[in-house]
Amino acid sequence: MSELLTRGVTNVTPKALAEKRLKAGKPIRVYLGIDPTGAHLHLGHSVPLRKLQAFADEGNEVIFLIGSFTAMIGDPSGQDKMRSAMTKEEVEQNFEEYKKQAEKVLDFSKIKIVYNHEWLEKLGFADIAKLASHVTVQQMLERDMFDKRIKEGNPITVTEFLYPLMVGYDSVELDVDCELGGNDQYFNMLTGRTLQTALGKKDKFVLTTKLIEGTDGRKMSKTYNNCIYLDDSANDMFGKIMSIKDELMEVYFECCTDVPMDEVEKILAGKPRDAKVRLAKEIVTLYHSAKDADAAETNFDTVFKDGGVPDDMPEATVKKGSTVIDVLVAEGLISSKSEARRLIEQGGIKKDDTAIDLIEAKIEEGIYKVGKRKFLKVTVS
Repeated sequence: MSELLTRGVTNVTPKALAEKRLKAGKPIRVYLGIDPTGAHLHLGHSVPLRKLQAFADEGNEVIFLIGSFTAMIGDPSGQDKMRSAMTKEEVEQNFEEYKKQAEKVLDFSKIKIVYNHEWLEKLGFADIAKLASHVTVQQMLERDMFDKRIKEGNPITVTEFLYPLMVGYDSVELDVDCELGGNDQYFNMLTGRTLQTALGKKDKFVLTTKLIEGTDGRKMSKTYNNCIYLDDSANDMFGKIMSIKDELMEVYFECCTDVPMDEVEKILAGKPRDAKVRLAKEIVTLYHSAKDADAAETNFDTVFKDGGVPDDMPEATVKKGSTVIDVLVAEGLISSKSEARRLIEQGGIKKDDTAIDLIEAKIEEGIYKVGKRKFLKVTVS
């Protein structure tokens, strides 16, 4: 079983069934389902993907399920409000980009891809009513996000109640031994287990992977602008990892690298900065190369230890009279004008090492620095 049931894992339900299936020595059928509601993958997304690949590497029958039907409805898990509906065309476009990034983790020559619209769009009203008879309203209302919405007076649609039934029916259709996913998918996966046994299929076990925190210590999420993306440049990826809290290093090593855990223990017993450099280089090597990791370390030292600037900083030619805020937002160094104002008030935007202190400051030629890691060389036309 190696570390299939332990590394990066939050829980396995029921564990006895999982151990029995794996000890039997026969390939088991495992799947991970994703709704391509977005196309930008970060390290948090990589955790269940890496676990899926681990099952594939040990010779199991592995399925990567695309929620081509369910993505058009939207998973209510962890949502304080209703998701916006998506079109089939948007789902297809997102998955094309999703797949390109997922290939950084998954070897699709070992993994079968399926789409749940192939069976879900065939279900009639009687079929859905039958599925609904296996789950109670009380069970649904126990979910944290529904309870929160009710207290805040926010609506919950019947469709959102039906969502766990639809993704649960995927298990019935695939008749799997195991479903894996992030810890936030636990309720949906247990619903699938209920339906699978209720409708005469074999029992499955559910494996949930850990959720990792972002650069600011909150759950890694695009909403919080705290993500380490799989398609970040080597320098950005290295710098972001160096900025995480020291106490997060162990779970990052566990979930995002292949370093043996006994070696991780020794690494973490040393100097924290050395441990974080090792972590950053391990992750950058996975998504870029060892050469890129070495170069990123050198670049990081140049910028942060020696007070220099990176060799490969982005450049922009802008029109005279543009404001600093407009340029930095347009070039992607800052997500919004409100964030820019906050950074200026905190002295977080500098030109040639001099802080910008006026909201309406005009852009000038020079090197602009945002926070600790973002640089832009500006030429004014």
